[in-house]
Amino acid sequence: MDFLSVISFLSAAIVLTLMPGPDNLFTLAQSIAKGKNAGIFTTLGLCTGLLVHITAATVGISAVIYHSTLAFTLVKYAGAAYLLFLAYKSFKEKGSTVNLEAEDSLNYKSLYKKGIIMNLLNPKVSLFFLAFFPQFINYDDGNVPIQMLVYGILFLVQTFIIFTLISIFAGKVGYFLRKNPTASKKINFIQGSLFALIGLKMAFSQK
Repeated sequence: MDFLSVISFLSAAIVLTLMPGPDNLFTLAQSIAKGKNAGIFTTLGLCTGLLVHITAATVGISAVIYHSTLAFTLVKYAGAAYLLFLAYKSFKEKGSTVNLEAEDSLNYKSLYKKGIIMNLLNPKVSLFFLAFFPQFINYDDGNVPIQMLVYGILFLVQTFIIFTLISIFAGKVGYFLRKNPTASKKINFIQGSLFALIGLKMAFSQK
């Protein structure tokens, strides 16, 4: 690994992390509906899930999932079903006013677990690592698993920073929306719509 490779990797990783995807949209939805702390704890869960994907990619487990159509399909549909379930719960509460003090009564453990589940049930994360990381590996240096692990940690750190910033920004937007009674009643609908959109996209996407 050399400095130029690391900088190139981080530049590409930041651009890819900022692109709309299941994880950042999930964080966005939680932050708007429940405040920045909800987004941050969701991010901690997502990053914990990333650790599992990084380890899997490093030891080659992801390659097994990629070549197993059944395993890939099962994980993908489980993830889509989970998101649609969360959408259903949000739609059930769409008429209720969101509490301005929602952050004080948040179940952080539940948000953390949701983040983990959301990330683990997205098989494309591991497949992304298998496709993206090798482009920056220096095979002449050897220690390919170590290089994969280092890149994985760098990816994890920049993801946490970006998602935290998203949480803070979306939390501020959500706070102003919650101050408006009319807009407040629509926040759960917006959150549910985002969950449904992500779930359907995941369900009907190809490898």
